[in-house]
Amino acid sequence: MTSARDERLYAWENRVVAPLDRSIVPFGQMQALIDHVWTTEGLRWPPRIRPRKATKAVLATGSRLAIEAPESLPSWVLLHEIAHAMTSTAEGRGAGHGPDFVGVYVRLLVRFCRLDPALLAETLAADGIRWNADARPTFLDPG
Repeated sequence: MTSARDERLYAWENRVVAPLDRSIVPFGQMQALIDHVWTTEGLRWPPRIRPRKATKAVLATGSRLAIEAPESLPSWVLLHEIAHAMTSTAEGRGAGHGPDFVGVYVRLLVRFCRLDPALLAETLAADGIRWNADARPTFLDPG
Protein backbone atom coordinates (compact mmCIF):
# COMPACT_ATOMS: atom_id res chain seq x y z
CA MET A 1 0.00 0.00 0.00
CA THR A 2 1.40 3.38 -1.01
CA SER A 3 1.15 6.21 1.50
CA ALA A 4 0.64 9.90 0.79
CA ARG A 5 4.31 10.42 1.73
CA ASP A 6 5.36 7.81 -0.86
CA GLU A 7 3.17 9.41 -3.53
CA ARG A 8 4.66 12.87 -2.85
CA LEU A 9 8.19 11.49 -3.14
CA TYR A 10 7.44 9.60 -6.37
CA ALA A 11 5.80 12.69 -7.86
CA TRP A 12 8.83 14.81 -6.88
CA GLU A 13 11.21 12.27 -8.45
CA ASN A 14 9.26 12.23 -11.70
CA ARG A 15 8.95 16.03 -11.85
CA VAL A 16 12.43 17.05 -10.62
CA VAL A 17 14.93 14.19 -10.71
CA ALA A 18 13.96 12.22 -13.82
CA PRO A 19 14.30 15.17 -16.25
CA LEU A 20 17.74 16.02 -14.84
CA ASP A 21 19.21 12.52 -15.06
CA ARG A 22 18.33 10.54 -18.16
CA SER A 23 21.16 8.01 -17.87
CA ILE A 24 20.30 4.31 -18.01
CA VAL A 25 22.22 1.51 -16.29
CA PRO A 26 22.04 -1.95 -17.90
CA PHE A 27 21.63 -4.89 -15.51
CA GLY A 28 25.15 -6.15 -16.28
CA GLN A 29 26.67 -2.92 -14.93
CA MET A 30 24.45 -2.47 -11.86
CA GLN A 31 26.57 -4.48 -9.41
CA ALA A 32 29.66 -2.45 -10.34
CA LEU A 33 27.76 0.79 -9.73
CA ILE A 34 26.35 -0.50 -6.43
CA ASP A 35 29.85 -1.55 -5.34
CA HIS A 36 31.30 1.84 -6.34
CA VAL A 37 28.65 3.85 -4.47
CA TRP A 38 28.96 1.58 -1.42
CA THR A 39 32.76 1.89 -1.28
CA THR A 40 32.72 5.63 -1.93
CA GLU A 41 30.34 6.06 1.01
CA GLY A 42 32.84 4.21 3.24
CA LEU A 43 30.86 0.98 3.51
CA ARG A 44 31.70 -2.68 3.10
CA TRP A 45 29.57 -5.66 2.05
CA PRO A 46 27.23 -4.10 -0.54
CA PRO A 47 23.88 -5.65 -1.37
CA ARG A 48 23.83 -8.05 -4.30
CA ILE A 49 21.92 -7.38 -7.50
CA ARG A 50 19.23 -9.89 -8.45
CA PRO A 51 16.97 -9.96 -11.50
CA ARG A 52 13.37 -8.87 -11.13
CA LYS A 53 10.61 -8.50 -13.64
CA ALA A 54 9.31 -4.93 -13.50
CA THR A 55 5.60 -4.38 -12.93
CA LYS A 56 3.43 -1.28 -13.25
CA ALA A 57 3.41 -0.97 -9.46
CA VAL A 58 7.07 -1.79 -8.69
CA LEU A 59 10.04 -1.18 -10.95
CA ALA A 60 12.75 -2.30 -8.52
CA THR A 61 13.28 -3.01 -4.81
CA GLY A 62 16.14 -2.43 -2.43
CA SER A 63 17.06 -3.79 0.99
CA ARG A 64 20.24 -4.20 3.02
CA LEU A 65 20.99 -7.56 1.43
CA ALA A 66 19.71 -7.29 -2.15
CA ILE A 67 18.58 -4.95 -4.87
CA GLU A 68 16.20 -6.49 -7.37
CA ALA A 69 16.02 -4.83 -10.77
CA PRO A 70 14.90 -5.42 -14.37
CA GLU A 71 17.16 -5.46 -17.45
CA SER A 72 17.89 -1.72 -17.13
CA LEU A 73 17.07 1.22 -14.84
CA PRO A 74 17.51 4.96 -14.84
CA SER A 75 20.52 5.66 -12.61
CA TRP A 76 18.40 7.75 -10.21
CA VAL A 77 16.10 4.75 -9.65
CA LEU A 78 19.11 2.56 -8.85
CA LEU A 79 20.35 5.23 -6.43
CA HIS A 80 16.86 5.29 -4.85
CA GLU A 81 17.16 1.53 -4.21
CA ILE A 82 20.74 1.90 -2.94
CA ALA A 83 19.45 4.53 -0.48
CA HIS A 84 16.89 1.97 0.74
CA ALA A 85 19.72 -0.53 1.21
CA MET A 86 21.74 2.06 3.15
CA THR A 87 18.84 2.90 5.47
CA SER A 88 17.61 -0.61 6.23
CA THR A 89 18.85 -3.54 8.28
CA ALA A 90 19.45 -7.18 7.38
CA GLU A 91 16.18 -7.93 9.18
CA GLY A 92 14.32 -5.73 6.71
CA ARG A 93 13.57 -2.79 8.98
CA GLY A 94 14.23 0.53 7.34
CA ALA A 95 13.48 4.20 7.03
CA GLY A 96 10.83 3.75 4.33
CA HIS A 97 10.60 7.05 2.50
CA GLY A 98 11.08 9.06 5.68
CA PRO A 99 13.47 11.96 6.36
CA ASP A 100 16.57 9.77 6.83
CA PHE A 101 15.96 7.84 3.61
CA VAL A 102 15.38 11.08 1.66
CA GLY A 103 18.52 12.61 3.20
CA VAL A 104 20.69 9.68 2.11
CA TYR A 105 19.03 9.63 -1.31
CA VAL A 106 19.64 13.36 -1.86
CA ARG A 107 23.26 12.88 -0.83
CA LEU A 108 23.62 10.15 -3.49
CA LEU A 109 21.89 12.26 -6.16
CA VAL A 110 24.24 15.16 -5.50
CA ARG A 111 27.36 13.02 -5.34
CA PHE A 112 26.75 10.58 -8.17
CA CYS A 113 24.32 12.36 -10.54
CA ARG A 114 25.81 15.78 -9.85
CA LEU A 115 22.40 17.33 -9.17
CA ASP A 116 22.23 20.77 -7.59
CA PRO A 117 21.72 20.41 -3.82
CA ALA A 118 20.02 23.81 -3.55
CA LEU A 119 17.50 22.87 -6.24
CA LEU A 120 16.77 19.54 -4.57
CA ALA A 121 16.31 21.19 -1.15
CA GLU A 122 14.08 23.92 -2.58
CA THR A 123 11.84 21.53 -4.51
CA LEU A 124 11.58 19.08 -1.60
CA ALA A 125 10.45 21.93 0.64
CA ALA A 126 7.97 23.19 -1.96
CA ASP A 127 6.48 19.68 -2.18
CA GLY A 128 6.28 19.28 1.60
CA ILE A 129 8.77 16.42 1.73
CA ARG A 130 10.72 16.30 5.00
CA TRP A 131 14.35 15.21 4.84
CA ASN A 132 17.36 15.00 7.10
CA ALA A 133 20.36 16.67 5.47
CA ASP A 134 22.63 15.01 8.05
CA ALA A 135 21.35 11.46 7.48
CA ARG A 136 23.94 8.74 6.98
CA PRO A 137 23.72 5.00 6.35
CA THR A 138 22.23 3.04 9.23
CA PHE A 139 25.19 0.75 9.73
CA LEU A 140 28.41 2.64 9.06
CA ASP A 141 31.37 0.29 9.51
CA PRO A 142 33.50 1.10 12.56
CA GLY A 143 37.01 2.27 11.76
